[in-house]
Order: sequence, then structure tokens, then C-alpha cells
Amino acid sequence: MKVIHVSQITEAVAKLCQEANFNLPEDVSRALRRALREEESELGREIIQQILENAEIARRERVPICQDCGLAVLFIEMGQDVRVEGGSLEEAINEGVRRGYSEGYLRKSVVRDPIDRVNTSDNTPAVIHYRVVEGDRLKILLAPKGGGSENMSALRMLTPADGVEGIKRLSLIHI
Repeated sequence: MKVIHVSQITEAVAKLCQEANFNLPEDVSRALRRALREEESELGREIIQQILENAEIARRERVPICQDCGLAVLFIEMGQDVRVEGGSLEEAINEGVRRGYSEGYLRKSVVRDPIDRVNTSDNTPAVIHYRVVEGDRLKILLAPKGGGSENMSALRMLTPADGVEGIKRLSLIHI
């Protein structure tokens, strides 16, 4: 049985919050550099170059890649042979988010309720997805989820019987 103290979890999450906002993953950087080589439009190349320069400045200066530092979404894989001691796993994660966003000077945009829109001031609570797996390891993946283009989006479900007429009816509501 592997024992992990909550302080280790808090520290790891705080670092992940900052690293995810300061460092573009290498596979994304490679894809952007490849796109820059293959892009035919001058404007397109200029925009991709600006994205790459912004990512380099963010990494070097330790500032966020994007002003929308996102909601902290964590994916936890916890081995069945792991025991967390010293407190709650969930509270350790949220404390790590608090510290990471505060110490990294990251924008805190989480609201406690979508109606009253009062900011929690610490970017918690995080969205946490848990998965119990075999073994004695604890894996933590953090993905800051910004609003971006979803800021003005909506989702509606149609029944299969609605058919084309249902699609037309739904589309007219949003025009």
C-alpha cells in the first residue's frame, strides 16, 4: 500500500495549474510549427507566428498563454493500492488550485452560481473526474477549460422522431 500525504497532492496540483497555463505542450508546438511551414496564406502564417511567439513569451516570462486561464478540470487516476493521508483528496486538490492560481497570478474566473455570478476569488471548486485503477500510483492530469467560443453556445437535444422539421424549428429559434 502506497501512502501519499495530501500536502504532496496540493503541491503537485498548484504546479500543474501554472505549468498548464505557462507552457504549450510540445506536440501542440510541433503541430503549429508544421502548420506555419505548410500555410499558404501570408495572413495565416503571420497569425500562427504570433501564436508561437506568444507561447515562447509565456514560457520564458511565466505569464499565461491566454488571458482566459480557465476552470481547473482534473482527471485523477488513483490506484486501488493508494491511501491518501492527512485529509481529504478533494480538498487537497482544491487547495492546490487555490495556491496555483494565486501564486501564478492567474486570472480567477469561476463563479459560485451562474445566476448571481459572484466570483469565488480562488478558482474553486475544480471539476474533478475520478477513476480507480489497478496499482499503487496516483496520476493527476490538469486541463484548464476556458470559455472561449463556448461562451455564447447552447446545446439542445432533439428526439429521432423530430427529423428535418425539428432541426429547422430549432434553427429558427436562434436566428
